[in-house]
Amino acid sequence: MIGGLLAAAVSFFMKDSLPSAAKLRAELLEEPQQLAVKKLPFESTVNGVKYSIQPRYSYDLYGLVVSVHESDAWWDLAHREWSDYINVADLCVVWGHNVATGAYRAISFSNTQWECHWSTGSNEAWQAFSESAAANNHIVTDSPAIARELRKVRIGDQVRFRGYLADYTIYKDGRPTGTRVSSTTRTDSGPGACEVVYVEDFDILNSPNRLWRLLFKLAVFTLLGALVAWAFLPPKFKD
Repeated sequence: MIGGLLAAAVSFFMKDSLPSAAKLRAELLEEPQQLAVKKLPFESTVNGVKYSIQPRYSYDLYGLVVSVHESDAWWDLAHREWSDYINVADLCVVWGHNVATGAYRAISFSNTQWECHWSTGSNEAWQAFSESAAANNHIVTDSPAIARELRKVRIGDQVRFRGYLADYTIYKDGRPTGTRVSSTTRTDSGPGACEVVYVEDFDILNSPNRLWRLLFKLAVFTLLGALVAWAFLPPKFKD
């Protein structure tokens, strides 16, 4: 029981740890590649809801995932209210300058339903951190295979995704009910600063915390098993 508790405590903190810059792939030093395109809008349907998607720029990004939000989380009421099932996940990533300096390790990252926030109590880390080399990406896909891969992504993973910065409109009963517009620059901030990426290719390049996540699951099961066994031990009586 004690062993399971200690293993669960250690692995709980390690399973979402960020690797050092020295352990990251060289491609993560690159800036995202973005080129204007002339493509007609196209329609897609996910979970019975129709969407119109307008690609604006081709987009290719290598990044380190520092925070994740899955849009089907039980507490995410906004995506359900909007009938927004095509935005499968939000990936908050860093690259380039932030990978080179390693400043991301002293920054705290977190996702809400729509945004990624970062903060730190260290002035040194904040000075080294570049907000133009970090972004929250609304990942949009109508591919079940890509959606399955997105749901495997965890903090600390190194990823590459390719597709288009795109705007999309949601339709209910044949009428448009809302449009999400992608940012097209890395230097903006606040509402509307997130990239909307219609992904055609997605790869998890490295997942260094996989063993810690496995250990956490095993430790939790071990702890629960020990508690159950302890509960059913026969009572001992003193003479």
